[in-house]
Amino acid sequence: MEPVLSSRPTQLEERPLAARIGLIILATDHTTEPDFRALVANDATGVYVSRIHYANPVTPENLAAMHPELTRAAGLILPDEPVDAIMYSCMSASVVIGDTAVTAAIQAGKPGVRVVTPAAASVEGLMALGARRISLLTPYSVQTTRPVGAYFERAGFDLDRLVCLGLQDDREMARISTEEIIEQARVATDPRSDALFISCTAVRAARIAPAIEAAIGKPVVSSNLATAWACRGIARRHPDDPSLGQLLAQPYPGG
Repeated sequence: MEPVLSSRPTQLEERPLAARIGLIILATDHTTEPDFRALVANDATGVYVSRIHYANPVTPENLAAMHPELTRAAGLILPDEPVDAIMYSCMSASVVIGDTAVTAAIQAGKPGVRVVTPAAASVEGLMALGARRISLLTPYSVQTTRPVGAYFERAGFDLDRLVCLGLQDDREMARISTEEIIEQARVATDPRSDALFISCTAVRAARIAPAIEAAIGKPVVSSNLATAWACRGIARRHPDDPSLGQLLAQPYPGG
């Protein structure tokens, strides 16, 4: 049978979903998409992903090598259509490359877009929780952990304890069990600290924040928890939710 063209003009909505959040994630990333599906995406908020090349091991040199890829990746997220924000999902690279340089590279591919980095969002999250003294846990080597610790010191935080696990492959970082994350959080948390920060977008800490907080008796911020909190606030389509941890009970100041 020959198809018949409908005589009714097709009515189109301005956009399928009210809010649009773009993600630029590493080719090797196992964690960010599941976290954002659980914490950010909903019937009113779409999450749109672009992946970039990344080669292990996790070293400052390999992290910095992603910088030129950011512009192309940003341009592939809904080309010629606006998005509410683009998040670059690599904590250590956002530290090594720098928040300003990451923002400039992404906006070169998506002019005027709001940019979220794990590093800047984590600082905002810790400040929203009233933390000034923090403990810091990373899955990285000592070499890669040093600049992360220095970033938070430059942001004005006092570091009471800085613990790293010595892993050098982000795929292994994604395979740390949730039970092990909780136990390592106990080890890393100094009694004097106001909060614990868990670095790395590969580490599956965001969705177990309440369990970590119960174990250490303090608020926790992780890289993905902070960026999800920021993107939820920018999308303006999510209520504050204390069941997801203390951070997601706080209003996002940059919303």
